[in-house]
Amino acid sequence: MDTPASTIDPKEAEHFGRLAADWWNPKGSSALLHRMNPVRLGYIRDQIDQHWGLDECDRRPLVGKKVADVGCGAGLLAEPLARLGAEVTGLDPAPENIAAARIHAEGQGLAIDYRVGSVEALTGPYDLVTSLEVIEHVREPRAFVQGLADALAPDGLLIVSTPNRTATSRLLMIVLGEGTGRIPRGTHDWDKFLTPDELCALLADAGLEVTDRTGLGWTPMSGFSLTEDLSLDYFVTAKKI
Repeated sequence: MDTPASTIDPKEAEHFGRLAADWWNPKGSSALLHRMNPVRLGYIRDQIDQHWGLDECDRRPLVGKKVADVGCGAGLLAEPLARLGAEVTGLDPAPENIAAARIHAEGQGLAIDYRVGSVEALTGPYDLVTSLEVIEHVREPRAFVQGLADALAPDGLLIVSTPNRTATSRLLMIVLGEGTGRIPRGTHDWDKFLTPDELCALLADAGLEVTDRTGLGWTPMSGFSLTEDLSLDYFVTAKKI
């Protein structure tokens, strides 16, 4: 199935492109992503271990597997996936992000195939497709999800994360996060957030079976952590039926 290029919202790409030079600064505009990343990686590791029956002590469990990170920014997730042994393709609609990602990966000695684009640039099939904190920024969520699903190998795994559309996310992410400058202003449109039921319905329509839903929570004392509470942000893992 062909996926239209209209899944890319040019205004969103421009917004994140302006942040490219600061993406790898752990105290800069992407500071919260840096703090989220260990938790995100822990979740991904747990899901791939369960799905493929991998050894949880294996430091390179993705050797021999093709991975696509859609909406990769400057590579905060793509790089650790490559270190886990994967052959990684990173896609982002902002050319500035891809340029920053290539420079940083080269400095780390990592060979990652970075491309400007979104789901329409996927060439699959991929064993693992990730798209974290991205779907709330696209123009056509249904077409975007279908593009992710179409790129999966028969035994592939899709992992998506996104904010929930709740009073909690409005308060913490927009009123406090963007209001205090901890998140760059204009990053989020609360009305574009998807509830877990809405996202799972899109995944089902795309021919996928949801295998896990886990919340990403935050507290001032402990920071980000996995939780049963989906009200702020959440992960969904799915596989082909």
